[in-house]
Amino acid sequence: MILWLMKQKVYDYLQTIPKGKVTTYGRIANHLGNKRLARVVGNILHRNPDPTRYPCYKVVDSRGRLSQHFAFGGIDAQKLLLEADDIEVVDYQVDLKKYLM
Repeated sequence: MILWLMKQKVYDYLQTIPKGKVTTYGRIANHLGNKRLARVVGNILHRNPDPTRYPCYKVVDSRGRLSQHFAFGGIDAQKLLLEADDIEVVDYQVDLKKYLM
């Protein structure tokens, strides 16, 4: 898949995540057609051109953990954004059974 098309598919997917829900890098990779692309998804999110339009803060790892290297202010900023979206964060982790899209 051409990289720019892959990027756009990731950013478009972010816009489908409803308020109060999260997704994982792996789920986005599956959406792209290859679950092994989870790290590529992370790299794409780290270069998000518009975090307001494309809410990358709603992406967590497969255990529900927040990103240590959240590109837009660090892990505490991601935590605040999730909490503002009515998502409970405990020890920098969300309950995927409750919040996974």
